[in-house]
Amino acid sequence: QVQLVESGGGLVQPGGSLRLSCAVSGVALDETTIGWFRQAPGKEREGLSCIANSDGATYYSNAVKGRFTISRDTSKNTVYLQMNSLKPEDTAAYYCGTEVHGPDGLLFGGLFFGSWGQGTQVTVSS
Repeated sequence: QVQLVESGGGLVQPGGSLRLSCAVSGVALDETTIGWFRQAPGKEREGLSCIANSDGATYYSNAVKGRFTISRDTSKNTVYLQMNSLKPEDTAAYYCGTEVHGPDGLLFGGLFFGSWGQGTQVTVSS
């Protein structure tokens, strides 16, 4: 059974940084693409970044390109999201998900994602 656990959220001032972690169990990172998403109150969940299972290639949405960096540690089976230059509009619950096959997933970067973790809250405020 695939399980994802996000951590690392918190309160940070504008311009600050946070690193989120997504601990994955039940599947190896070289077997599945992992994506980071966020959902602000009243808004739809949006894709931010993903890292490919095969070669670790990365993909970013325009909203976070140049500010956020996705990476993975296959020895820990964990994916990270380094977030720099945070803005108040980055405030949201952040989720990681695995690639899924089928129409019930959320489309991002040409892939469908699901099997969400419980999320971690990021609040950017002075």
